[in-house]
Amino acid sequence: MLKQNLQFKLSQKLSPQQIQLMKLIQLPTQAFEQRLKQEIEENPALDSGKEEPISEFDDNFDNTADDYNDDSETINSEDINVDEYLSDDEIPDYRTQANNYSSDDEEKTMPYAAGTSFTQHLISQLNTFRLTDEERDIAEFLVGSVDESGYIRRSTPDIMDDLAFTQNVYTTEETINKVFRTVHQLDPAGVGARDLQECLSIQLHRKEKFADIVLATQIIDDAFDQFTKKHYQKLMQKFDVSEDQLKDAIEEIERLNPKPGGSYSGNNRIVEHVVPDFAIRIVDGELELTLNGRNAPELHVSREYNDMLKGYKDTKDKSRSQKDAVSFIKQKLDAAKWFIEAIKQRQQTLFVTMSAIMHYQKEYFLTGDERNLKPMILKDIADDINMDVSTVSRVANSKYVDTPYGTKLIKEFFSESMKNDQGEDVSTREIKMILGTVIDQEDKRKPLTDENLASILKEKGYPIARRTVAKYREQLDVPVARLRKQL
Repeated sequence: MLKQNLQFKLSQKLSPQQIQLMKLIQLPTQAFEQRLKQEIEENPALDSGKEEPISEFDDNFDNTADDYNDDSETINSEDINVDEYLSDDEIPDYRTQANNYSSDDEEKTMPYAAGTSFTQHLISQLNTFRLTDEERDIAEFLVGSVDESGYIRRSTPDIMDDLAFTQNVYTTEETINKVFRTVHQLDPAGVGARDLQECLSIQLHRKEKFADIVLATQIIDDAFDQFTKKHYQKLMQKFDVSEDQLKDAIEEIERLNPKPGGSYSGNNRIVEHVVPDFAIRIVDGELELTLNGRNAPELHVSREYNDMLKGYKDTKDKSRSQKDAVSFIKQKLDAAKWFIEAIKQRQQTLFVTMSAIMHYQKEYFLTGDERNLKPMILKDIADDINMDVSTVSRVANSKYVDTPYGTKLIKEFFSESMKNDQGEDVSTREIKMILGTVIDQEDKRKPLTDENLASILKEKGYPIARRTVAKYREQLDVPVARLRKQL
């Protein structure tokens, strides 16, 4: 028996231009500047900066997706109407301008840390040790394996294999471990350790042998597991010390640097400075939103390309090479106009989205009190501005706003809602803030369990389950009660 089925499938396919626009919207200010620079370098028909007005193509220009993507188009003399690209209007139509951003001139280059790299800093120290050629090769390989935290997270057998295959150095585990001891003498103290225990031990062994340091060294070397689990009674019994002595030793351990690589400032890594994409100010009791001026560049078509089109129009006998050149110019002008329009759309999307967020959270932005943050999800804003949720997400996930209360990541204003004991919707962010306050104020000698925390929150009007408390505690990066215990 034959069965005949009819299926309808509805699919939506984004054009390359739409995909590029989504990518532009997602970019924060600094990344957007890099993308803008790249486009100007790759498209000679696109210029930036303030220039004298030039004649440009007018609004009758046909910029359909099919036209833009047709790279195989052949050019005949009647195929190109140059007048569509030229205009008698002396004022450029296609400039991206906005009157809602600051005009201040900001430094537009990424700052770098000065000095030598971390690896070079370590290698230079090796010159102070007497090493054989083999040991120096191994030492330089180990130093090159140090990660940004200052650790070498490789096993000795793996290092031995890598030395053989990549450096043509055939050695033994004993020799590698010997060189490790040399690397562990380098500064900063703890660099080259294979795990946290070894890192702390290296630092303690370099200190003067006061009683507190001796006990701290014994704890790290001989009872690290009990120390990490905060089994203080077992530690006092094991080392036959008083609570005060143990407390002093633990304070010494807490002064150590768990990431020695992070303390070196001359690592030549890019210094990440947050550049706010928006600014919110309170003017006469009302909120005022501005878009960072670096997101609104002035763009126009190259004067040279404009003159080339004029020359082609005025030429009576059009050669094949001229026609090919105009074909190239046409493609570049298409791309230039699309990019300029995309920049305009990006500006509008950013401003409209942030404006909706600002008004939704008006009470918070006027007061700075996080308890005034309303429950807000992406769909709330998407529905308000009639845009897709994914578009709002692209704006919120990577953009910062400068407020009177500091620079904030926009996505932090979003949170789910829960009902309090009055049946009112409250932000989960508010609950987390109260949870964090309760934990901060607890007796650290007897930290509150998740069950205790749930009971306290219930008394405050937030009836949530213990497992929900555990989830929020983990999101706050707060360990369980046992690990919060202090002497």
